[in-house]
Amino acid sequence: MSGRSKRESRGSTRGKRESESRGSSGRVKRERDREREPEAASSRGSPVRVKREVEPASVREAQASVVPFVRVKREREVDEDSEPEREVRAKNGRVDSEDRRSRHCPYLDTINRSVLDFDFEKLCSISLSHINAYACLVCGKYFQGRGLKSHAYIHSVQFSHHVFLNLHTLKFYCLPDNYKNIKRPPGDIMFLLVQRFGELMRKLWNPRNFKAHVSPHEMLQAVVLCSKKTFQITKQGDGVDFLSWFLNALHSALGGTKKKKKTIVTDVFQGSMRIFTKKLPHPDLPAEEKEQLLHNDEYQETMVESTFMYLTLDLPTAPLYKDEKEQLIIPQVPLFNILAKFNGITEKEYKTYKENFLKRFQLTKLPPYLIFCIKRFTKNNFFVEKNPTIVNFPITNVDLREYLSEEVQAVHKNTTYDLIANIVHDGKPSEGSYRIHVLHHGTGKWYELQDLQVTDILPQMITLSEAYIQIWKRRDNDETNQQGA
Repeated sequence: MSGRSKRESRGSTRGKRESESRGSSGRVKRERDREREPEAASSRGSPVRVKREVEPASVREAQASVVPFVRVKREREVDEDSEPEREVRAKNGRVDSEDRRSRHCPYLDTINRSVLDFDFEKLCSISLSHINAYACLVCGKYFQGRGLKSHAYIHSVQFSHHVFLNLHTLKFYCLPDNYKNIKRPPGDIMFLLVQRFGELMRKLWNPRNFKAHVSPHEMLQAVVLCSKKTFQITKQGDGVDFLSWFLNALHSALGGTKKKKKTIVTDVFQGSMRIFTKKLPHPDLPAEEKEQLLHNDEYQETMVESTFMYLTLDLPTAPLYKDEKEQLIIPQVPLFNILAKFNGITEKEYKTYKENFLKRFQLTKLPPYLIFCIKRFTKNNFFVEKNPTIVNFPITNVDLREYLSEEVQAVHKNTTYDLIANIVHDGKPSEGSYRIHVLHHGTGKWYELQDLQVTDILPQMITLSEAYIQIWKRRDNDETNQQGA
C-alpha cells in the first residue's frame, strides 16, 4: 500500500472517531440539559412543570396556581368521595362523556390565580392547625376541614367562595355542597336555582355570620333566569303562581320525578288525596234522557290517587250589593267551612267548555308542612276579580284527622297543625301589595314583614287580614304549644 493511501485511511479513521466522540458528547450534553430543565423551570415559574410527572412534592403543590380547568375536572373525577361517578362506566369500560360533563363544577370561573401562592406554610389561617388544611382558590387563604362546622365550610357560606383544594391530597372540592350525586344534562341552568337557594338558606341560618342582613339578589337573579323572565324583580307577580313554580322547579332540579324519585321538597310539602269524579249529563237534555245516561258506565264515579304540594281552598261568592248603611258587606267564613271540600263527602261541580263534572276529595296523607292557598282571584278574558272574604282561623291546634280516610287515620299519629307563616294580599288585584306574618319559633312571637320593614304584631291581628297563602307545621310527639295565643 502506498504512503498516500495509508494517510487517507488514517485520516478517515480519525474522522469517524471525532464524529462519534462529538455525537456522544452531544448526547451527554442534551441529557444534562434535560436533567437541569425541571430546576430551571421551577426557578422561572414556567407552566411546563404542570406536565411533569416526576417532580418533587413542593413543585406538585404549586401546580394549582397554573393548573388548567381540565386538570380540575380530572382531579374531581378521581376523587374517592365521588363513588357514583365510577358507576356510570359503560359495559366496554368507558365513562360516558355526557355524564362527566354534567358533574362539572359550576364555580370554576371564580378561581383567582393571581392571589394563589402555595409557598406559605400549610396552616389554617384561623386555628393555625396544619391538620386537614384546605386552600380557598378564590381568595388564597388556608382553612381547616370541610365539615358542617369547619372553618372552610363557614368561609364558603359567609363569603360565597366555593372552590377548595386539599393541600395534602391535592383533590378539589366544591363547598358547601360538593354537588356529586345529582345528574343534570350539560347546559341545564335549572340547577342554578338549587345552588343559589341553598346558599341563601345557609347565610340566613349561619350562626357565625357577622352581617346583620342577607341579600337575596343572587337567588332572585337565578329565579329570573330559570323562569325565563316569567317572574322578574321589577314586576310584581302572583304569589301562588310563583310558589307552585318554585317548588316544582326545585324538585325537578334536584333530580326528582312526578311518581318515583322523591326529594327533600316532596318529603316536606307533598301529601296525597283521592279524587272521585262523576260525569254529569248536559243540563239542556230532557229529564228522561238524563236518567238513562246516568246508568251508563261513562257516567259512573271513578277514583284516582293524586299528590299535592298545596291545597286550594275555595271561598264563597262575595256579595254584590251594599247593606242598609250603604256600605259593602265584607263576609267572613270559618276555616273549617272551606276545608270541608276535602272531607270526602262534599261535592263540587266543575264546568268545562263541553262537559260538567261532580268531584269530591279526601286526604290520604298529610305532609310535615301543609300549605293552604286561598283562592281569592277569579280570572276571565277581560279582568281579574278579587274576593275580599275574611277567613277566620285559629293559629294553633288545627286538627285535620276528620279529613283523612278511615283506613289511614290509624297510620297518622299526629294530625294537629300550628300556623307558622301567613301571606296577605292587600288592595286591588293588579295594584295590590303583599305582607307576611312569620312566627319566631324560639320566642313564640309574631312579626309582620313588608319590604324592609319588620314590626311586632299580635296573633289576634293576623286573623283579621285577607290571608292568601298559609303554611302550617305539623306537631311532633314531644312538641307542645309555644305560641300562647
